[in-house]
Amino acid sequence: MTIAEAAPRLAKGELKSEKLTEDCLSKIEELNAKLNAFITVTAEDALASARKADKEIAAGRYLGPLHGIPVSLKDLLDQKGLPTTAASSVRRDHVADADAVVTARLRKAGAVFVGKTNLHEFAFGTTSEDSAFGPARNPKDPTRSPGGSSGGSAIAIATGMSLGTVGTDTGGSIRIPAAACGVVGFKPEWGQVSAAGVVPLSRQLDHVGPLAASVTDAWIQYNAMLPGELRVGAQLEPTPVKGLRLGMMSGYLFDRIDADVERVTLAAIESLRKAGATITEVALPHATDMPAIYLHLVFGDAAEYHARTLVSRPQDYTPNVRLRLEMARYVLAEDYIRALRGKAIITSEIDRALDGVDALVLPTLSIPAPPIGAATMPVKGGPDAVRTLMLRCTQPFNLSGHPAISLPSGTTPAGLPIGLQLAGHKGKTPALVQAALAVERLIANAG
Repeated sequence: MTIAEAAPRLAKGELKSEKLTEDCLSKIEELNAKLNAFITVTAEDALASARKADKEIAAGRYLGPLHGIPVSLKDLLDQKGLPTTAASSVRRDHVADADAVVTARLRKAGAVFVGKTNLHEFAFGTTSEDSAFGPARNPKDPTRSPGGSSGGSAIAIATGMSLGTVGTDTGGSIRIPAAACGVVGFKPEWGQVSAAGVVPLSRQLDHVGPLAASVTDAWIQYNAMLPGELRVGAQLEPTPVKGLRLGMMSGYLFDRIDADVERVTLAAIESLRKAGATITEVALPHATDMPAIYLHLVFGDAAEYHARTLVSRPQDYTPNVRLRLEMARYVLAEDYIRALRGKAIITSEIDRALDGVDALVLPTLSIPAPPIGAATMPVKGGPDAVRTLMLRCTQPFNLSGHPAISLPSGTTPAGLPIGLQLAGHKGKTPALVQAALAVERLIANAG
């Protein structure tokens, strides 16, 4: 059941939040030992909140489409009274004394919190396998990664462990696991959704946003995460595909890609063309510089945040994340400043690519979900590093801050999900979501 399906039934009293929450908790109990999606499960508190929601709704105090809906939080977000572990032993003694801003806004909207989800330690990875609590596993194939760093959040949606969830995205960490697990992941425009009360990776690249079973569900959650003056009350309708103008980001973003991902992505784009969308190829001239720009910014920011504990508690990090942080300490100031200039260049190039189109269209993830532990994956042009391949198509919009959304577009012959990504103009998020709704409907009808 989606949020959009459950909400009107809850509002009318045809469905009880307690029953909905019990169903999610049953899924957690059934599947978590196998998939390791949750670090903390708050069953008693969730059921108490659900009963409270049912009483409020029955008394005519319905708060909106998240009232009584079971939601999970990536374990980087503070929830008062609970540990915020960031999937690390470094934070084993931490207990939040207040809600993160996003947590507080979802609570005010009536959401029922069922637990905190697993992730790549400190969000410093793309696979969710380096965690003090063990690797999260893809629900389509538990030998494979669910993507990261918000892997547990994606699993929760894909399996019905929660109807809504919150992730974070510094280089793709909402959209990558969404693509790998076959759900929707939405990275808002940078700065729209508060990151206060969220453990940072890179404060200038971190984004907070929803993962969901549908574009509509993502919109409902995103709207509740915004400050009141930015919220849009009306439910959005899809933009007609006929007349939709899309910029296809070819070149670099298709140069190193899995054959099945390329086939499914190009088929989806061709379906859009046949339905009346205008597809124009657009360029990102400095695309090949993005990995270096991103690395120097994230490494510099992460080194600063972890400087004290990396000296005092190095043994409490997982080996791979500790190694990455040790490397980060050697980023030079001149490299960091140069990367800031590069970030501005990428931003202006994406603005130019968007000139004259409604949104950009490209793959979300260059490869299907990789096997846990895999260092490389085969792609066009020869094998490449998993981390590099997983960040390749999502990085641009963290550097630029443009809103971007991933939605399921098909599967490989082995049944592994493939994601299609749309990126839109700053200041025009509703238009991007309306385009995503149209693409989602077209893909569903084609299937």
